[in-house]
This record gives sequence, structure tokens and C-alpha cells, in this order.
Amino acid sequence: MVMCLAVTEELLRQRAEHNNRELFSLEEISLHQQEIEKLEYIDKLCRDLKILYLQNNLIPKIENVSKLKKLEYLNLALNNIERIENLEGCEELQKLDLTANFIGELSSIEILKHNIHLKELFLVGNPCTEFEGYRQFVVATLHQLKWLDSKEIERSERIQALQNYRQVEKQIRDQEQVYLLKRDREKEEALKKIQEKQEKKKEKQIKPKPGFDGRWYTDINKINPDPLEDKENHQQKETEKEYQEWKIDTDDEEDRAFWEEPTPYTPESRLEAHRHLEEKRRVKENIRHLDSSLIDVDVQPTYLRVMVKDKPFQLVLPAEVKPDSSSAKRSQTTGHLVISMPKVQEIIMANRKTPTLVKPSDSNKLQTNIKRERVEKLEVDPSKYSFPDVANIIQEKERIGQGPINLQQQKVIDTENSCVDFEDNQDVPPLI
Repeated sequence: MVMCLAVTEELLRQRAEHNNRELFSLEEISLHQQEIEKLEYIDKLCRDLKILYLQNNLIPKIENVSKLKKLEYLNLALNNIERIENLEGCEELQKLDLTANFIGELSSIEILKHNIHLKELFLVGNPCTEFEGYRQFVVATLHQLKWLDSKEIERSERIQALQNYRQVEKQIRDQEQVYLLKRDREKEEALKKIQEKQEKKKEKQIKPKPGFDGRWYTDINKINPDPLEDKENHQQKETEKEYQEWKIDTDDEEDRAFWEEPTPYTPESRLEAHRHLEEKRRVKENIRHLDSSLIDVDVQPTYLRVMVKDKPFQLVLPAEVKPDSSSAKRSQTTGHLVISMPKVQEIIMANRKTPTLVKPSDSNKLQTNIKRERVEKLEVDPSKYSFPDVANIIQEKERIGQGPINLQQQKVIDTENSCVDFEDNQDVPPLI
């Protein structure tokens, strides 16, 4: 069943962002290129509209706009409209654009006589413009018009059109009947073509190759993989890959045949082309989704590991889950990976590091280190410390473990008592 895209309240509010999404006071809205196939809600929710853009959609019929009393400009170019109707209530309508539609029932313009303020009308690109006497018929029918297909209507042109109106009207009616008969045949052929395609589609249902059933496989709690199972999985991946390539080639051939087939330009063919493009777009979106055979899901009580093309992605869970009750599947609407993991009653708590006891000796060292870090520069009090006597440096005892900071004089022991084998050589000059 084909879904018909219609105007919705949400769409109207989205396109009314310039008016803070308010509809009751909305005066202008643009709904072009929205793939709209049915007009709804506009006349009920947007009563104050003055400008309405609906060009480049798939609208087959003018409807649900007759209550727009303040509407001044309506653009319905590039749609599938075949006749002019349901515009009597647009009392303030001044400009109507119906360019490039499928209007062949030219006599339907008589309904626009009620729109007394209508000054501009665009019908270029419609089948009715190919009728002999088209412009004269429109000019003679709609006296209020000032411009037709971007060309101003001169007074002399209107007088001549009114004089030849009866003759031109008969010509138009005859041509119109011929066109309507042609359209009936086109509709029958289009309906027959659709039925044939549906039958071919049923007969030519794509059957998966052996070994591929299209299901989503999930590997839960796979700790020690079986080599035989890995081999089977590899063969299944290869089979799925071949199937996808074969399916893409088949789709390309069908797409080429669709566009090369000669088809008349009708509302049905335009709608069929749109459906075909939509289907191709959906197929491409499905292809963009990662093949399920390339994903391996491993659910553990405290973490989740997903292997995508042999690349791991691991996530630590905030609560303990039940692996046996977990499941993984692909969403039917978005194609995303959906993993369901029911929680257990107990919640995993993060391990807190217990503070280590500090020994008294360690605390003293720590305080000493802190004090040393706080010292920025060395200061010496000359009143408490005296600089060593360089002249008598030989006679002073070595100060072991004092370091350069502690410069207090120590008790000097006689060198003769400290060094028994010491001999004073007179030939050796003193240091200073």
C-alpha cells in the first residue's frame, strides 16, 4: 500500500518558525518541495494566510483552501493538477500560478469568475495552452484579468476576444473532449501497467541463496570461540556478501530499464517516477546499514563488548545485568543496533581505594620534604655562622655529613694525633 503524504499540523508549525510556530496569526507560509500529495488542515489552522507557496509537490487536486478569505497569492506550479476548482471562497485572491501542471479541462477556468480581484493568472506549461484559441478564450471568460502568462492583456485584445467568443468557445470544447478521451486511455494504460508490475514483482520475488536467511544473529557470552564455528561464520559472511552484490546488480539493471522505457508525461508517470526514486532511496539507506554478520555482541554482567569488523568496542555498565536474558537485534524503523540487557537487583558499586596508614617516621619525612619544598632560597645569618678560614683549611678536620648549609665550626683534632704516619715535607709548598 502506497502512503500518501499530506499536510499535517506539525509540518505547518515547522514551516512557521518565522512566526514562532503560531498558526492563527500566520500570513505567509512556504510548503514547496515537501512531496505533498494531499492538502489538509490549511484552511482550518491558517485562516489569516495571505501568501501560500505549494509549488513542486505532487498535489492532484485543489482542495481545503476555499476558506482562506484573505489569501492573495497562491502558487501551485509543478504539481499534478488537472482542473481548476474549489477557489470560490478565496475572495481576495489576486495572483494564481498554475504553471507546469496537467490542466486540460480549460473550461474549468470559469470557476474563477467569482474571484473578482484576480489580476494575474499563469497557465503556461499546461496541455490546455496547446489548444487553438486558448488565450482568446481565457481573456474573454475572465474579464477581471490584467495579465495572462506574464503578458499584459490589452484593451483591443479583450474586445476582439469577446467578439469571437462563441466561435472560440466551440473550438475549445471540441479540443477539450478529444483531450479528455486521451486522458481516459492514459489512465487505463497506467493502471494496467501498475497491475502488471505488481504481478511481475510477485513472480520475481527475490529468493535468498542457500545459507542466508536474513536473520539477525547474536553471540552472547562467547568466550572461547570454536574454530569450526568461525569457519561456518566466515562462509556465511561470504554468502551474504555475494548475495548483496547480486542484489545490487539486479537493482541497477531494473533501474536502468525503468528510466530507458518510453513513457508519456502524465500525472501517473510523474507519480510513478517519484515512487521509484523513493524506493531507491530506501534501498540505499538499508545498504548503508552495516551487515549484521559483521557485528558480534558479547554481554557480560559488568560490561558489554561489541565487535564491529573485528574492531572491539567495550562499554562498562553502571549496573549488573543478566547476560542470559539479554538480546540484540536491529531496529525495523531506524536500522540501529538495539541491545536489551535486564538489570539484576544488586547494583555494582565502584571499588573505593582505602587510605594507607602513614608511619610516624614516614610522616616526619613527609613534613621535612614539604618544608624543603617551601624554601625558595638559601639565607645565611652571619651572626650565627662564620665563614671557614681558608688559610687554615688543612688544619681543620673533615666535617662528615654536615653538608654545605651547616657552617658551624667543629672541634679540631690535632693532625699529629689523627694521622700517625703523617710526615711534613718541607719541599712541598703550602696551598696558600
